[in-house]
Amino acid sequence: MNRRTCFPIALWVTLCLGLLSWGMSAAETASNASGTLPADKILVVLGDSLSAGFGVDLSEAWPARIQEKIREAGLPWKLVNAGLSGDTSAGGLRRLDWILRRPVDALLLELGSNDGLRGLPLEATRTNLQTVIERIRAKNPNVRIVLAGMKMPENLGEAYTRQFETLYRDLAATNTVALIPFLLDGVGGRAELNLPDQIHPNVEGHRRVATNVWKVLQPVLQPN
Repeated sequence: MNRRTCFPIALWVTLCLGLLSWGMSAAETASNASGTLPADKILVVLGDSLSAGFGVDLSEAWPARIQEKIREAGLPWKLVNAGLSGDTSAGGLRRLDWILRRPVDALLLELGSNDGLRGLPLEATRTNLQTVIERIRAKNPNVRIVLAGMKMPENLGEAYTRQFETLYRDLAATNTVALIPFLLDGVGGRAELNLPDQIHPNVEGHRRVATNVWKVLQPVLQPN
């Protein structure tokens, strides 16, 4: 979630490097000294700057903390962070072909915040997110999906903010996917948990976000 995309070339290089690592052996990247089983399933986080860890080290961003929790739980999953600062729901949809070149066993969809901050039509956001869900299910009917809900500041208007929040609940219900009601619950609006821009979480904020995510994600990743 970013008011503007700075240094777009550098951001794309970062994303490319992250996705290139996807091609490495899962067993090589996910095994650890505690005896955790090698990862044989792929969890992709498709998101914006909230997932990309804008303003903090990638190792401190919530997706990295989720990978730690996965390992601690002994679950055979490797997380691939496809977060891109400044991305919108339309941008995520455009990137989907690239992401689907590799198997995706689970998707955490964290997009739409930049749509809201720019006041984009909610129906377009809904259509884009719905299309992402449909296309990934067409590729893998058994894919596990988690949708990260967001809220908008009240200064965008009561009707818009209410409809924006409802959008995620409706999508989750329509598609029978797990929903994180509000990704930034307990973080948004708290100065001590955010960077000076009061939009992006700081290190402690990302720790709280990881807790929010794990509550919903952990049951989804359990063996069938």
